Amino acid sequence: MKNQQFETLAIRTQCPRSDQKEHSVPLFLTSSFVFDSAEEGAGIFKGELEGNLYSRFSNPNTDEFAQKLSLLEGCEAGVATASGMAAVYISFVAHLQQGDHVVASSAIFGNSRYIISQILPKMGVTHTFVEVDDNTAWAAAIQKNTKLVYVESPSNPTLKTADLAFIGALCKMHDVLYLVDNCFASPYLQQPAKFGADLVIHSATKFIDGQGRVLGGAIVGTKEAVEPCYAFIRRTGASLSPFNAWVLSKSLETLHVRMDRHCSNALALAEFLSTHPSIEKVIYPGLESYPQYAISSKQMKLGGGLVGCEIKGGTAKGSAFLNALNMLSLTANLGDSRSIATHPASTTHSKLSSEEQLAVDITPGFIRFSVGLEHIDDIIQDVDQALNLIKA
Repeated sequence: MKNQQFETLAIRTQCPRSDQKEHSVPLFLTSSFVFDSAEEGAGIFKGELEGNLYSRFSNPNTDEFAQKLSLLEGCEAGVATASGMAAVYISFVAHLQQGDHVVASSAIFGNSRYIISQILPKMGVTHTFVEVDDNTAWAAAIQKNTKLVYVESPSNPTLKTADLAFIGALCKMHDVLYLVDNCFASPYLQQPAKFGADLVIHSATKFIDGQGRVLGGAIVGTKEAVEPCYAFIRRTGASLSPFNAWVLSKSLETLHVRMDRHCSNALALAEFLSTHPSIEKVIYPGLESYPQYAISSKQMKLGGGLVGCEIKGGTAKGSAFLNALNMLSLTANLGDSRSIATHPASTTHSKLSSEEQLAVDITPGFIRFSVGLEHIDDIIQDVDQALNLIKA
């Protein structure tokens, strides 16, 4: 069937059935694969014949996951990685060389910023950070040696939205590789390739898994842009395990129903927080008060499963709030079925100086919620009682 919808593709995209005629795809827990002849083995190694060699190169489970995610993102090709950070790093080093320049949004995950600012310079790659929502700054940052533009949208952790179409047109004009981290939105809510992205990356550990079980990542995009990434993974071993790939591929089957619930719960929590006297401000792309609501509504199907807020009283009140929560988890993850509260200044972005944190709007009292799938009344009740405890 042609032109199947997102939900159908997520469920019906499977690797070929074996002679056992299984309905659910089995696990292929094997390190290597056998050849029917010496000639077949030689042909597969040379790339003249199709077939599996070794699970670091390919495996039915990892191939299925990468293919399915590529289809959901509207991309030509894909490859699975051991983690989301592996996907970030590989996307950079597979395409960059000494003398190249990178332009990246300043509000990104702390480890992604570390790679750009600390590791890439050792390879002779320079960089410029710009505000994710400042189109003038994006245009001004492009240099003659700019090779790659990198953006998270919505950004981590302050949920700023990039104008993906503008940046895509800018990259095309200057013949620059365009890389978008789509982890916070997921392919169900946003497909950056529609706005010109050459590569789209994911920490599949987050919403794609959705239950905090396994690590995984993925790189999808054009065949031309994905091929160097695959070659790097094949030679360096940053590949995804077949078991984790099997889990993640099955998880994609329910991504659409989970994201609908994440988003409806997040919107309700954001609306509640907007009325609470202990909250200075609320950041959620699905709220009409969100500064970039027009762009986020254009790019995203719904507002996403993450909510940010500024608690009055800074770090002391923020820490007291987290300690007063009864149900919400305090953990280094997001996109889980369980709701999570995080204080970015002291955890995910703690390696940044106070000045660097404030420059990307990470204030001492900023809290990031990953809103889970529990009943919304229970989520709000827990947040409300914690806020009430710290008012005095």
